[in-house]
Order: sequence, then structure tokens, then C-alpha cells
Amino acid sequence: MQLQTIVPIIPIENPIDYDSKVVSIGSCFAVNIADRLRQFQFRNTVNPFGILFHPIAISNLIQFAVENKQFTSEDVFIHNEIWSSFDAHSDLNELDQEAILESLNHKSQTFKENLSEASHFILTLGTAWVYKKLESQKIVANCHKIPQKDFTKELLSIESCLNSLKEIEQNLRKVNPNIQIIYTISPVRHIKDGFVENQQSKAHLISALHEHLLQNKHLNYYFPSYEIVMDELRDYRFFGKDLIHPNELAIDYIWEKFVSNCIHPNNLAIMKMIDEVQKGLSHRPFNPYTEAHQQFLDKLAQKLDTLLEQYPFMNFR
Repeated sequence: MQLQTIVPIIPIENPIDYDSKVVSIGSCFAVNIADRLRQFQFRNTVNPFGILFHPIAISNLIQFAVENKQFTSEDVFIHNEIWSSFDAHSDLNELDQEAILESLNHKSQTFKENLSEASHFILTLGTAWVYKKLESQKIVANCHKIPQKDFTKELLSIESCLNSLKEIEQNLRKVNPNIQIIYTISPVRHIKDGFVENQQSKAHLISALHEHLLQNKHLNYYFPSYEIVMDELRDYRFFGKDLIHPNELAIDYIWEKFVSNCIHPNNLAIMKMIDEVQKGLSHRPFNPYTEAHQQFLDKLAQKLDTLLEQYPFMNFR
């Protein structure tokens, strides 16, 4: 008796390996996958401007980098003694105007370098709901806790989402024509927008993304993280206490699917060794002076030497 539906996944033709350089952009689910990549010592950069939820914010970030935008005083503002940018998450906030401008420009420049060197780009879309600043009529990446009366809330049309996806791919391929793009929809439920509204939002993202993939098949791949949570897991036990974000068990499950379909199988033995080393480094012995523990440390050191000799970029500190 089968008690679970399984989402069919076609493995990627150009999988990630330890020679790859990965850039991950998008919602907090992008951070979850990036954390797993970092745990297994893949070279990975994630969200230089912090978490970005909607396609216009992501498109803007990439365009800033590609066009070498220089952020000036017109691109930042002060609210409650904190300097912020409507193009970035509050993680980049600073107490000083010069500090935030320096940070934005440095991160944008470094981001362009990362894009030009990347083999894979993972894009996770979170929502099609956006906020537009009334004064400037600009769609913002983050409201920074400014009163909601200063914004209008809008649902991006499928066409608007599709245009942003086209801009994202066009700009990426300007600096890196052969980059492999992995698209996914975040399974995080944005129910603060409303239950029906969250479904509308996901529907617009899914419709736009699959239309884009239909038109642009070369070096594009869809990983069904949203469908895995909605159709395979389908239970609140796979969500955190807020009942919105997938919990560790769900993320581990999705990661296993990602590894099976997006990581080169030749790398699995290395990943297993890295996992053993990570667990060994976090191990706290009851008695560190026993012969058995010294042998354990010797074996751990041998594994570390083997890994670092083959992959000197790895960092286990």
C-alpha cells in the first residue's frame, strides 16, 4: 500500500560538484539550501543584499551588479536613527550613512565578481506580493518597518513576474553566458498576506516561471521544492512552530532530494567524509586523555589532511 505521492524529478544535466561555484539568491529558503551547501563545504555565496522575496527585487540586485551601479546618498534613508536602503534587507542597516553606502557598493561589486565566476545560480522565488512607496512609486525590496500607510500593496501580474525573470536571465548571461540556473519556488507560506492571497501569489510565480522555462530551456532547470512540501510531505509536522516555515526535518528531506538530483554522484563519498569530519569536530569527549580518544583524533586529522590536500578551499574552523 502506497501512502505517499512522490514528486517525479528529472536529474539536472549539469550537476554541482566540488569544482563548482554556486550563488544562491532569494527567500529564506535559499538560505536553507545555502546552509546545507556550506555545511558540506561547497563553494557558495548567498544573498549579498540579504533575503529578497519577490522577482523585481532580485532582478534589481542583479542589474545593479551587472551595470556597476554606484550607490549614493539618494539610494539610502534614515529612519529611527538607522540608515537603510529600500533595495536591501534590514541585515544591511547601519548607524552611519557612509558605512551603509560603502557596504552596498562593496557587496554589489563582489556580487558581480561572484556571478562572473559562478558555475551555478540558484534562484528561489518567495512571493508575488510587493510594496510600492507612495512618494516615489518605487517597488521596494523591504519596508524596514516604516508605517504601512506610506506604501500600497500590490500583487504582481504573471506578465510582470515573467518580465522580471527574463531580465534576470538576460543580465546573468551578460556576465556569464554559460551559467547553469536552478529555479525553485519557496515552500514558505506567506499567510500574513492571507490564505487565498498566498495561493494567488504562488500561482503567479509558478505560472510565470514555467512559461519562462518553456521559452528558455538551455542551461535552465526547475527543482520542485514547493511541490515536495505540498504534495509529498503535506503535514504540519513538517513545519516549524509558526506553521509557516518548513522545519529541519522537511529541509533535510528536501536536501536529500536536491543531492540525489543536483549533486554529482561522484561527490557523495567526499560529502560522507566531510559529514564525518564535521561531526568529529563537534564531538565533546567524556575523557579527552584516553588512548581511544587520541586514536579518534588521529583518524580525524588524517581525514582533514586528505580533504584539504584535494580541496584547499575548504574551511572547517
